[in-house]
This record gives sequence, structure tokens and C-alpha cells, in this order.
Amino acid sequence: MRKLATVRKVIDIAPIPGADAIECVTVDGWKVVSKKGEFQIGGNALYLEVDSWVPEALAPFLCKDKREFNGVSGARLRTVKLRGQISQGLLLPVPEGAAEGDDLTEMLGIQKYEPPIPADLQGIVKGPFPSFVRKTNQERIQNLVAELEEWVEAGLEWEVSEKLDGSSLTAYLFQGEFGVCSRNLDLLETENNSYWKLARENKLEAFLRASGRNLAVQGELIGPNVQGNPYGVGAPQLHVFDVYDIDRGRYLTSAERMALLDGAGILHCPVLGTQHLAGASVASLLASAEGKSALKAGTEREGFVFKCLSADVSFKAISNKFLLGEK
Repeated sequence: MRKLATVRKVIDIAPIPGADAIECVTVDGWKVVSKKGEFQIGGNALYLEVDSWVPEALAPFLCKDKREFNGVSGARLRTVKLRGQISQGLLLPVPEGAAEGDDLTEMLGIQKYEPPIPADLQGIVKGPFPSFVRKTNQERIQNLVAELEEWVEAGLEWEVSEKLDGSSLTAYLFQGEFGVCSRNLDLLETENNSYWKLARENKLEAFLRASGRNLAVQGELIGPNVQGNPYGVGAPQLHVFDVYDIDRGRYLTSAERMALLDGAGILHCPVLGTQHLAGASVASLLASAEGKSALKAGTEREGFVFKCLSADVSFKAISNKFLLGEK
């Protein structure tokens, strides 16, 4: 389960120009607008990450409109701008008995908000997402402040690709069985399911069997009825971003992935090149993530995914400009 509610140390507090009652509080790489004087540098705060579905009982002041998600009345935390300051998430007092680093997501009933799934993507469930494949969910750079310092010092090189705004698709071949999954579920093949349609159109089963290995191809499904189709494509498309080696329990390196996909006629997500992170900070990486998509001129890209060329390590930097424009 994603850690959406954690106890973290406050590392900085800064005034907001023109604002007397609020201030900007920093925990790890996150900046959150909070009521002035509620938290102190060096003290702890309960941080609720963006995209958390917060139960009404925990933060009733968020719930001006009565809305439910999975049967729970509450509100979704979004990226917002207050008095010109980006604010991501929510800070609350630490519950009695909790200590720095504690994950309180389950205890507080916090859920990861997911938008409604279109009918052609729902499918018929075969089972849960297979345990032998790693789910596609890179950590945000704001949660990796200490790790970023280590990576910069080590001089590691990274593949930089555009994170597409769609729906995650995984197709696997394991012990002779071929399967297709959404982000969270293994799906039965049905005539109208878009995941299976794309897998067949891209001949993923034949591709995986030809490899002679237990592998999983993972990519982004974009198109009509998917996140509002920001790329304006006329029919669903699959853009691969990873290949997982099931037997070795690791993702293929960039070079291995590109060599395997070469000549297969399968689209890859846009790769902008490689770079070192010399001098990089959370702020600089978030700033670099802002820009236009390589798939459609004028469309804000969701952000970047960074994959290390020499280790099985990756992270994402999501554009704040994209997040502020989310519906």
C-alpha cells in the first residue's frame, strides 16, 4: 500500500508575501500551505500526500461538498496555489503515540484516489494483479530527498522519458501463460476490453513468446475516454515504458529494453535522452518537468520519469503546472 499519511519532520517554514494568517511549511521535498504557528522547524507533522482521499471525520473543513469515494465521505487532496504559493497535501497535528516515520495510512482510513474507470477499460476480473510482476508506480522525487543527494554525489546517469497521462497496461508471459492487466487487476479476455484489444493489436503474446523468457511488458494506454484524451488520438494506443524480467526480479536496463523492442513495431513512450543529475535539487527537477508533450504540441506534459542506467532505480517528477490544470 502506498504511504499516503506519514509522520515527518518539518525542515523549513517560510512566510508567504502578502499573507498574514498562513505560511509555507516544508516536509522532505513537499511544500504545504498551513495556518501560521501550527508547526515548528524540527518538530513533527502528520503529512497527507496529494491524491489522498481524506475521510470527512479526519478533516471536515475540506468537505464543503458532500462526495464519496468507495463508500467513504470525504475529499481528494489536490495540488493548489494559495496566494501564489504551490501547496501539495495537508499537514495535521501528530496523533498521540505516533513517531517520526510512522505510516498511518491504513489506521486513518486514507485511500489513494482513482478517477472513475470507463466501461471499455473495466473488463471482467480474472484475479488481483499478479504477485510475480512489479507494479508500475515510481516514487515522487519529493519523497526521495536523501536518495537524490546520494545519486547526485555518485554521478549516476539516467534515461529521461515523458510520463504519459493515460492508463497503465501490463502484458505478461509466465510459465507459458499469457495475461493482460490493468493497473490493479488481472483481466479475462473479452471482446470489448481496450486492454486486451491493444495487446492483440500489438501482438504482445507472440512478441513475448518469441523472447523465450518470462517477461512482462508495461506501457501507457492513451486514447478516447482515457483521462480526457489530452493527446487527441483517434484510437487507443499503447506506448511501452518498461519490460520486467520475471525470473530475475528486475526491470531490463534501457539498453536491454530498446534492443528487445527494436523492430517489433511497438510504440515506446517519448525518450528525451540521458543526463546526469549534477547540481540537481527537488525544485530544479520539478521545474524541468514542466513543458509541452512530445506527442501533441500545446499539451502540457504530465512530467518526467528518470531511470538509472546502471541500477534498477527510478523516480518521477510530476509537473506542478500539469497538476494545477487537472480536472
